[in-house]
Amino acid sequence: MNRILISVIALALASCTTGSMKKQSQLPEEKTTIETNAGGQGPQITVEVSRGESFYYPLFAIWIEDTDGNYIQTLYVARSVATGVFKYARQEGNRWVSEVKRAPQTLPYWAHKRGVRAADGLFVPDSETVVPDAYTGATPITGFVLNTRADGPLPGEFRVMLEINQNWDWNEYWTNDRFPGDGNYMMSCQPALVYEAVIDTSAPSREWLMRPIGHSHYSGKTGELFTDLSTITTALNIVASARVRIR
Repeated sequence: MNRILISVIALALASCTTGSMKKQSQLPEEKTTIETNAGGQGPQITVEVSRGESFYYPLFAIWIEDTDGNYIQTLYVARSVATGVFKYARQEGNRWVSEVKRAPQTLPYWAHKRGVRAADGLFVPDSETVVPDAYTGATPITGFVLNTRADGPLPGEFRVMLEINQNWDWNEYWTNDRFPGDGNYMMSCQPALVYEAVIDTSAPSREWLMRPIGHSHYSGKTGELFTDLSTITTALNIVASARVRIR
């Protein structure tokens, strides 16, 4: 009975979401501009993301790491993730209620890379482990251009990383009953995708394409990167293209 109820709810949500996604994808691409870390003393970094046909209010984080995969700093993370307070955390009647929400499935690869553990053992930020305002911003509803700076000098080669996740995007593999009882998975469905651009500042180019390199743990239990993307479908269409420019 529970599975039937969940399936009915899932179909209703999927129908609403699909309709909204189609409407949004038909809109002209007017990218939102996001400014972070204006006081940084390092290189200017621009990340431009074009909306794909599956783009529907995804949450994301952008950060820098060295070529060995060691975290350097966050460049941007959605304010809801940065603070642990989600504007649309819970529905009461016909309205959404903002409240604290622990959501380790949202951006687990970034969260584990950041390496700050909260008192409850999770790596996602809470009121005691918030990401500073300088690196956060509202979640854009369409494609965006992030203009930011590194905190300080960077090595000649480094990586710019993007992790992005969109709720309720089930497919034939990531079904609503794949992990019964796992509420975090039920919110995430297809897990967060991870993109990277390997930057070489000695190269003549000053623009680098970001490419998907794997997905995160489906419910955020670990910070693993899973490089097999054969089960990922519509999530690969959240982003049409992502590029990094260094000045």
